[in-house]
Amino acid sequence: MNPQNTYDVIIIGAGSLGTPAAFYFASAGLKVLVLETVPSVGQGSNKRAIGGIRATHSDPAKIRLCLRSIEIFSTFKEVYGKDIEWDQCGYSFIAYTPREEKILKDLLTIQHTYGLVNNWYAKDDLLKIIPDLTPQGLLGGTFSPNDGSASPLLSNHAYFTLAVEKGVTFHFCEPVTSMVVQRGKIISVTTSRETYSAGVVLNTAGAAAAEIGRMAGVEIPVRADSHEAAITEPVARFLGPMIVDIRPAPGSSNYYFYQHTTGQVIFCITPSPNIWGEDVNETSSFLPMVARRMISIMPRLKNIRVRRTWRGLYPMTPDGFPIVGWSSQVSNLLLGVGLCGQGFMLGPALGELLTRAVTGEVLPEDADTLRYLSPQREFIGQELLK
Repeated sequence: MNPQNTYDVIIIGAGSLGTPAAFYFASAGLKVLVLETVPSVGQGSNKRAIGGIRATHSDPAKIRLCLRSIEIFSTFKEVYGKDIEWDQCGYSFIAYTPREEKILKDLLTIQHTYGLVNNWYAKDDLLKIIPDLTPQGLLGGTFSPNDGSASPLLSNHAYFTLAVEKGVTFHFCEPVTSMVVQRGKIISVTTSRETYSAGVVLNTAGAAAAEIGRMAGVEIPVRADSHEAAITEPVARFLGPMIVDIRPAPGSSNYYFYQHTTGQVIFCITPSPNIWGEDVNETSSFLPMVARRMISIMPRLKNIRVRRTWRGLYPMTPDGFPIVGWSSQVSNLLLGVGLCGQGFMLGPALGELLTRAVTGEVLPEDADTLRYLSPQREFIGQELLK
């Protein structure tokens, strides 16, 4: 093997996790190669993300990770001198039925245990935070003031720039085509152009994670689920937090929206049942469905014009939690896959965690997080706040 083609770490995928991970690996002194199928960073699911960043999850692993990501995002400009359009707008999960009220109140116990600063607000108090909510039938909701949003494209490009400054090599338009595994270890990675070797191969291939896993003889339970989103024309700022309505309805299980700092309202819906496959063509059913739901809780939105819709892929796991850690079948295959549409908010913290896993500097709390997200876990139960 040509010494120039030998690295400490090969990362497959330059998206929401692969690019931050490359920066953190290089910052730890490792020689890193990133292989990407498309022409530049963040051109897969990353550019289709709507930019929400929250720690209001239902399990300690994602809560812990996203609290760290929020630390990173909220100080990015001060630490690295790059504006990623961070906006600490907060998140509000609203309740119009007793079902949602119970779910949200029960989760507060878990969330407070792990340091979240969020609380339940009864109807009148919540309307002070979000005056434009429909008051009829509103029971209240939770509000987490430290959550926020940032630009996925600006963030990923910032990490790319920082990684290149640290010496990371990025090869674009170079898909991985095969791997050689001997005695339970990846010996080489072959692309459309060349063959490489590394002590560690990190799979962060998003919707293609299962395909990459099969090249190493590893079955990874990740498959793509299509989600649709949209953006409106810009209007004067009137909405503070991201609004999340977890009520199920025909065709969808929940939806969420917020107003960007530039004035546009950005929104997305979670389809029910799942739309499995890799179709990213927009549909005619999405906009009428989500518009009805949004206007029902915020009538003020009815006159805003929608500028564009798009569709992206969520790499889903059976239980709705990411798969993070070492493969039990291939000793030098590290997995950061199945991020279930939350790769943008998880990426920075997971990049740090994976670096510690490789350098042998795992913290006590990392062990607990890795246990929750282990590739060897039983995929039972479901994430409650997807």
